[in-house]
Amino acid sequence: MSDATPASDTQPTTSAPTGNDARSYDVVVIGAGPVGENVADRTVQGGLRTLIVESELVGGECSYWACMPSKVLLRSGAALAAARRVAGAAEAVTGRLDVAAVLKRRTEFTHDWKDDSQVSWLESAGIDLLRGHARLSGPREVTVETADGPVVVTATHAVVLSTGSDALLPDIEGLAEVSPWTSRDATAVTDLPGHLAIIGGGVVAVEMAAAYRSLGTEVTLLVRSALLRDQEPFAGELVGAALTDAGVSVLTDASPTAARRTENGQVLLLLADGRTVTADEVLVATGRSPRSLHLGLETVGLTPGDWVAVDDTMLVTGDSVALAGDWLYATGDVNHRALLTHQGKYQARAAGDVIVARATGTVVDDAPWGTHVATADHAAVPQVTFTDPEVASVGLTAAAAEKAGYRTRVLDYDLAGVAGASVLADGYTGQARAIVDLDTELLLGVTFVGAGVGELLHAATIAVVGEVPISRLWHAVPSYPTLSEVWLRLLEAYGRPPATSERSL
Repeated sequence: MSDATPASDTQPTTSAPTGNDARSYDVVVIGAGPVGENVADRTVQGGLRTLIVESELVGGECSYWACMPSKVLLRSGAALAAARRVAGAAEAVTGRLDVAAVLKRRTEFTHDWKDDSQVSWLESAGIDLLRGHARLSGPREVTVETADGPVVVTATHAVVLSTGSDALLPDIEGLAEVSPWTSRDATAVTDLPGHLAIIGGGVVAVEMAAAYRSLGTEVTLLVRSALLRDQEPFAGELVGAALTDAGVSVLTDASPTAARRTENGQVLLLLADGRTVTADEVLVATGRSPRSLHLGLETVGLTPGDWVAVDDTMLVTGDSVALAGDWLYATGDVNHRALLTHQGKYQARAAGDVIVARATGTVVDDAPWGTHVATADHAAVPQVTFTDPEVASVGLTAAAAEKAGYRTRVLDYDLAGVAGASVLADGYTGQARAIVDLDTELLLGVTFVGAGVGELLHAATIAVVGEVPISRLWHAVPSYPTLSEVWLRLLEAYGRPPATSERSL
């Protein structure tokens, strides 16, 4: 099933155009991943006839090659590790992971890479589907190359680009010729390599390193600078230590300059400092590029292959005459605001609702934190890295807050000191950090590292987005003994504000 929210009031499904046909819709959405589905769901609920176009599988990257299969691959190893950290359970664990069972479960989650259930959801929501490659062919016009020929579709109110992103292939001599893996290959694997080299130090790199090592593959991680460098420094340090303990070879200051296949079919990587790494396969996890090269952007004055800039209502910005009027939108990865599925779905809800508002002439609420804007993209993006330990963060890091000019106080606490952590695992290792704006006594950012901390994150997100002052947080009593008690410890580290600040609420 799709992870888009089904419509409560659906409209009858009408047949999508086929052959050398021409049709008109209120809204045309290009891309049927979770982001595009959410846009279409909101516009249909608002009474607009909507067509969604998809060239691959309905449900998109997240459902088949990213969020879901990657987390399923990680979950079995994490569950086994968790059991081994609790006396009594540890003694009951006598075997290794059943790799075949893990891969079978992964395949069940991807529905064997078939999208029947996702298509059924579109039908139930009253969203028309057209399969084929779509490209803009002029203002408010989309041409779709289908198996039966081209179809021209015009949009009365809006065209929405929800095409996502692709893995970025770095400029390394010979890399393309060795057929490197991307995240798609890593999550869809059927035969595990004996040794996997991973180029990169971000979320995909560390998650796949953890997953493959738990499945018994030898893993070498090639990191140019630091692991998880956009997070608090201790996050990368703790994850790196855990990966090393698990048997991953983490090579820092490692910059591959060339790659080739050896006579026995392995990949040989040459590093800038003269070191070499030989592995059965190499996974490239060095970033993403916009899926916009073949989207017809040139027909509306934009540059093919570029990220598509938008305002906070997801309306595409630009000086081209073709962009005049409120009709072209971009949601999700392709706009480069926050390359996360949940954030793209958030943008999609804002975009779908504002398209309806503009189409029906109702008031547009585009003030910060308004109904029709994605304000959280700027200062309150939550993210979980599903390694063991997990990394969960929202808002600004200490370095980012300082760079932005805030006068801050950094609160750190060792999660091992929380009673709930000691119950959760023997020898629990973790860290918490909160960044407080001293001028407002509001939280600017929070980071947790440790087993199970992903479930702590939404409380932090609410505190940041809701601008809950420190004085009021004192009254949010954490249950004992849970990991959430870390909130009390962070508040104690800050010190109780004077009574006058509480009376000002």
